Amino acid sequence: MLSNSLRTSVGSAMRTAAVRRVPVARSMATIADEKRLPAKFGGKYTVTLVPGDGIGKEVADSVKEIFDALKVPVQWEQYDVSGETTGGDELFQEAMESLKRNKVGLKGILYTPIDQTGHNSWNVAMRQQLDIYASVVVCKSLPGFPTRHDNVDFAIIRENTEGEYSGLEHQSFPGVVESLKVSTRAKAERIARFAFDFAIKNNRKKVTCVHKANIMKLGDGLFLNTCKRIAEQEYGHTGIKFDAMIVDNTAMQLVSKPQQFDVMVMPNLYGTICANIGSALVGGPGITPGCNFGREYALFEPGCRHVGKDIMGTNKANPTALILSATMMLRHLGLESQANLIAGATYDLVKEGKVRTADLGGKATTTDFTQALVQRLL
Repeated sequence: MLSNSLRTSVGSAMRTAAVRRVPVARSMATIADEKRLPAKFGGKYTVTLVPGDGIGKEVADSVKEIFDALKVPVQWEQYDVSGETTGGDELFQEAMESLKRNKVGLKGILYTPIDQTGHNSWNVAMRQQLDIYASVVVCKSLPGFPTRHDNVDFAIIRENTEGEYSGLEHQSFPGVVESLKVSTRAKAERIARFAFDFAIKNNRKKVTCVHKANIMKLGDGLFLNTCKRIAEQEYGHTGIKFDAMIVDNTAMQLVSKPQQFDVMVMPNLYGTICANIGSALVGGPGITPGCNFGREYALFEPGCRHVGKDIMGTNKANPTALILSATMMLRHLGLESQANLIAGATYDLVKEGKVRTADLGGKATTTDFTQALVQRLL
């Protein structure tokens, strides 16, 4: 799913993009001083764990079992935050304080109610409050698992903190709702720089800006023109090609010829849509890892954000996405050897094809997959 060079260099792209003139320490987040380093006590890193709703606890248990078997030097501060219940604000705030202390988190997906009386998305709140502005999802064909399209390999770089996800909407008159899409030059610049730095560090050849500037001439026009300017003025000498594509055409091109894409940079809403399409192209939400970075904090979660309520409690969930997200977290913490072992064993297990969960056409349970992975590691 992610090459070793790709996993190790996401942080380099992040550092260059967000803190371009400040010396930084080793980490995948952009860290400018020791006060922002991940928390480490007694030789162990402390990581905030939010299993999430649906299948979250089941796949989180898989990660914990694997880490225990390998004696990975990580201790968890677990918060069972749920979007399913009302009155969970206090526990959510405790989880946020834990993230601020530890600087690093692993999370499943939190359910967001659709009805108007429900709370706003806590997934979005985490990214906005901590300014975790860059989402990275790499959609790559898995060896040994054929899909409709071969040789898919592209990265979606998504701006995490504004756009339609700003959460600013109101009813100006009964039956009339105004929802604000916020676009700023500063945030377009930093996500554009991140995308190009990511491309450089991972030997990618092209960055595609996905937009709807033909209709939203001011909002998406600002995003598109900013990306163009950054490409020409700051990265023109790198040889990385820049192009742009309207989002609806992008959706069609993704399902018809995904091999044309390399690195894709886009605003918030388009990013979540394209990440879902990309995930489906390579095998589904069960195998697509993801990561999110800001200047101080890093949060790792499945790249395709599905709660999985339909299979909750059935022991059928594929834990691969969260396991691979956890290996990306280990690389962020500098635990390269453990990350290599776990990721390599996971890819080999999928490639071998003897132990596959239902989403990949098999009959194995979550427990079966986890135990088979542990056996490979020991």
